[in-house]
Parts: sequence; structure tokens; C-alpha cells
Amino acid sequence: MSGNSNVGNAGVYQADDQRTVPDSQIEQEKKDNRFHEGKEHSHKATDSKDERTIANKLAREELREKEADEPKSEEDRLRQEDATLPALSHGNKPSKGAVIDQQLRDEEEAELKRKGKA
Repeated sequence: MSGNSNVGNAGVYQADDQRTVPDSQIEQEKKDNRFHEGKEHSHKATDSKDERTIANKLAREELREKEADEPKSEEDRLRQEDATLPALSHGNKPSKGAVIDQQLRDEEEAELKRKGKA
């Protein structure tokens, strides 16, 4: 099968009457929002071959500074103290990973205390 249709004329396949926005406006919006497209973390800040513009790099750094200035949420603060506390505060059983993280944190803290560095 060639994929070409001989049914009807070209006017049958045009969607002009179904479109509410002109193609020129769609193309302009694509150009305007180009930096915001794509997946999160698809660009690496340390990659020398990354083709971000300087303006985009500056905008990213401004966003990072704003995020760093914002106060941490209650869950983030709890997570700093004990990896299992966020789940427990919601009435759930902590995940296996959270339990292991907390065990490792406790072991490292005990080791530092033993060495006199904490």
C-alpha cells in the first residue's frame, strides 16, 4: 500500500474551518515558549556542550536563588531530622528506603561521635 488516497479532492482533507487559531500564531507561541519545552533536568548545568543561551542560564540561576530563599516546608524540615517522620506524621508506615536511610544516618552519627567529630 502506498499510503496515498485517491478518494475525494484536496479540499476534503483541509481543516481550515475547524481551526480557531491561525498557524502563524501557533508558530509564534512555539518560538516564545521554546525554553520551557522539554523534560525537567534535560539540561546539565555543567555540560560544556549544552546549547543554552546566557539569558536562559541566568534565568535558571535566578530561579534557583528564589527557591533557596524560600522557607522549607514542614515535611522537608521533618525529613532533615528523621527520614521516617513524614510518613509517620501522615499516619503511614515508613517505606523500606526511608527506614534504611535513617539507620545509615544514625550509624554515621554514632561513628562521628565515636571519633569525636560531632
